[in-house]
Amino acid sequence: ASNILGTIGTVCWCVQLIPQIFFNWKRKDCTGVPWIMMYLWAVSGVPFIVYFTVPRSNIPLMVQPVLFTFFAVITWAQVLYYPPVNIPTKRVILYVGFTVLIFIGVILGCILPLTPIYNRGIHWPMTIVGVIASVLLAAGLIPPYFELAKRGGEVVGINFLFLSVDSLGALFSILALVFQKGDFDLMGCILYAIVLVLELGIFFSHVLWMIRTRKKRKLALQQKDNEFDESSGHTDDDCKSNLSQTAFSSEIRNISITDQVPNDKEISIIGKPIATDSQSNFHVTDLTSV
Repeated sequence: ASNILGTIGTVCWCVQLIPQIFFNWKRKDCTGVPWIMMYLWAVSGVPFIVYFTVPRSNIPLMVQPVLFTFFAVITWAQVLYYPPVNIPTKRVILYVGFTVLIFIGVILGCILPLTPIYNRGIHWPMTIVGVIASVLLAAGLIPPYFELAKRGGEVVGINFLFLSVDSLGALFSILALVFQKGDFDLMGCILYAIVLVLELGIFFSHVLWMIRTRKKRKLALQQKDNEFDESSGHTDDDCKSNLSQTAFSSEIRNISITDQVPNDKEISIIGKPIATDSQSNFHVTDLTSV
């Protein structure tokens, strides 16, 4: 049971950022997504990779932090590129490329010396690495609360599918630790619980905002509908008026203009004869030019 739950949690934490990446790309805007959040998550991936690589853990556990770091870097690049940060493309590529090179250097610089130390039975350095990774991951969830404070608790820019998958990853990881045999990993359980609580806090903040502002949002929606109806009514009246003016202008232009009407002649207005007396002069002014 512990292995199954741990695998589910690992899978969730491999793909949780994909919905957020697609959401950012579709909106072309990252308002409400703090760049520092994604940067801290990308940085946390470095000690996570070291933590699972040095002990030569099973392949899923070794792949998970690599994928997580990859998607975190992509999301961080999106936040830098899209509004409101709006850094030029060349600078984004420069920042991301330089950061990735540093990540690779740190990973290699930690794995090479820590592996023989771990193989000699000295495990406390790896414990420190794991704690650093978990603290950075949890710290990344603090900046969104400043965004919530700006908007009265409303969640803007953060995809709820991403939050849901990430929360499930933390939950299944906690359950895996609970059901595992042997010594209970209290530190790991606490750190996973912190992540879960912080993410649930974001959910509840938005729910409370919806409850608190439901009347205002309902009135705003009704006002918007009324304005739309009024604008539609004005548009219909304007269309009818324009059609009437066009028809009138066409009728005026169809009048046959003559300087003098001879005896026993007729004026044709839109194909209809109008009788005139033989002594009258008939002058027509093109009313459309007035």
